Amino acid sequence: MTWAATDCLLTGLAQTTVPPGETDSLWEIVTSGGWPGIVILLILVLLSIAALYLVIDQFISLRRADIVPDGLSGEVAAALRESRWSEAENALRNRPSVLAGVISLALANREFGWSEMEKTVEDALIDRSAQMHRRIDYLSMIANLSPMVGLLGTVTGMIFAFRQVAATQGSAGAGDLAEGIYQALVTTVGGLIVAIPALAASGVLRARVDELLSEVTRQTERALSPLRRRAGQGNVAGNPSGRIMPVAPAQLKGTKVATPESTGTPPPAVPTDPRAANQPLPQSRPQPRTRTRKPS
Repeated sequence: MTWAATDCLLTGLAQTTVPPGETDSLWEIVTSGGWPGIVILLILVLLSIAALYLVIDQFISLRRADIVPDGLSGEVAAALRESRWSEAENALRNRPSVLAGVISLALANREFGWSEMEKTVEDALIDRSAQMHRRIDYLSMIANLSPMVGLLGTVTGMIFAFRQVAATQGSAGAGDLAEGIYQALVTTVGGLIVAIPALAASGVLRARVDELLSEVTRQTERALSPLRRRAGQGNVAGNPSGRIMPVAPAQLKGTKVATPESTGTPPPAVPTDPRAANQPLPQSRPQPRTRTRKPS
């Protein structure tokens, strides 16, 4: 199409008005794109159902009582402060949650030292964060995919519209071209209708997950604070720091250390004259060898 033809079409679009009383219904607009548009809209409907399911599931599963129960960290800290291990484990077992799972994993490794407990908590939080963000990532994928699907339907509809103009060798008027364009834009609108709420919900849910995980981290530190203070004193599982402790002389049982007093040899003399330290050591003269004659 030349620029003159395009200008004529745009002028016709500007002058075209819809007769009163001849507005299309919503169903007619949805189905006006033909079978390509209907297929694209069905895909968008499926994506919207999946997005709605993910949003409802996340709002139900991300309840604070299931992630960070109130009072659990204080109860566990009070039990650990008095070394009541069984009471702390029972409290964690009776209130299953993300916080209880992280603290339980840390207590299971207390015999390996405080450094190992810290590493266990860090690994558990990373794993739980990945699990809680997985469904939100699916929702973000739907939010990013829906406009692309709608754009695919629009491009397909535009191809059919211009193909119709080309088939009539330019005899199609501006109204025919306008009808094809608005039919093609229906799928783009559908994609945006799915993407905008999904994108907003994914942002809200992601912020909610980050807030809950930060609270889990704080409550875990509070629950394990008695063990951390005790670790600085060296009273948790013998070696809470997890480092290799230096061996004291009292631990060398059955090992005798050779000393000058025990061997009876005097210690080497230390020269008092500073010039004697720089003098070379005296060299011993070789002893003459004696030959023995064999009897003849």
